[in-house]
Amino acid sequence: MTVALAVTRERRDGETRCAVTPDTVKKLAALGCTVTVEAGAGQGSSIPDSEFTAAGATVAADTKAVLSHADVLLKVRGPTAQEISALKPGAVVVALLDAYREKDTVAALAKAGTTAFAMEFVPRITRAQVMDALSSQANLAGYRAVIEAAHSYGRGFPMMMTAAGTVAAAKVFVMGAGVAGLQAIATARRLGAVVTATDVRPAAKEQVESLGAKFVAVEDEEFKAAETAAGYARPMSPEYQAKQAELTASHIVKQDVVITTALIPGRPAPRLITAAHVASMKPGSVIVDLAVENGGNVEGAKLGETVTTPNGVQIVGWANLPGRIASDASALYARNLTAFLGLLVKDGALTVDLDDEILKAAVVTHGGAVAHEGVKG
Repeated sequence: MTVALAVTRERRDGETRCAVTPDTVKKLAALGCTVTVEAGAGQGSSIPDSEFTAAGATVAADTKAVLSHADVLLKVRGPTAQEISALKPGAVVVALLDAYREKDTVAALAKAGTTAFAMEFVPRITRAQVMDALSSQANLAGYRAVIEAAHSYGRGFPMMMTAAGTVAAAKVFVMGAGVAGLQAIATARRLGAVVTATDVRPAAKEQVESLGAKFVAVEDEEFKAAETAAGYARPMSPEYQAKQAELTASHIVKQDVVITTALIPGRPAPRLITAAHVASMKPGSVIVDLAVENGGNVEGAKLGETVTTPNGVQIVGWANLPGRIASDASALYARNLTAFLGLLVKDGALTVDLDDEILKAAVVTHGGAVAHEGVKG
């Protein structure tokens, strides 16, 4: 027995990643799967069709032909309505569904009778680390955010001592020290910047300092209880937010680059930087908002644009930063998917065991209905 896997081109504007690579095609074959890839699916990640063929996949130009016999559809973003309609009843879909916001896609998947899994819902437990697509992609987003900031900033990052004088190091402030934030800190430090960072989770302090950055936060009793069991930040009280905002305001005015990374699953991104903060910054300063797709951490950020304010501050709001380093992003995400498929494919047969804690946490639609309680609500 074999399980038929399908991978189609990503049709979202600006999505350059691919759900499989030639390396994972071979690993999926070892699991007992056949892989059919739509022609051009790897183009944005610099993977020609010939490499998929050489790895053992079938490349087909007709989207419906790719999907019609598929037991499992692997995607980066959620499938389009046309892709969903081409799937056979009972097919499995695995993707970064953005299920809290993409309600129409979720409803269409349920109506089509698919069992859909959202990779963003994979629980952060030890057993699932290799499947944690949010972390793999956030890691690259944090790196790329610093590269984008360095590109926009009109000066160098490291201190440089020359015969003509000394160039001061850039001051970089990272707001949010999760996976993306920690990688941003590490990358800015490697480029020679003086780095500070903040987060409302107490555990972040040690992580920030271990990377050579200085931690900045109001460390009161509320701060000490500000982390959920899953490792996410809790929403903070208005009183704490006011104190933190005062500290942040006095710190931001001294910075050359600010990178914001704060996200809370299922909620709009928290506002961390106001127009007043931006107005206080020096001309030539740069802000990179990694949460712009979820509403943004920065007042004045615009999705897909770099905004230059009247006082000369650039607010960078590029969508899909992992997609701006697509080859590596695809390689990591494809490995996440391959590990996840290991839970679904046993001895060459598709087995959906929703008693498995990982599958139970990640399932969004099943049996013709929305199965995820958070998405229902």
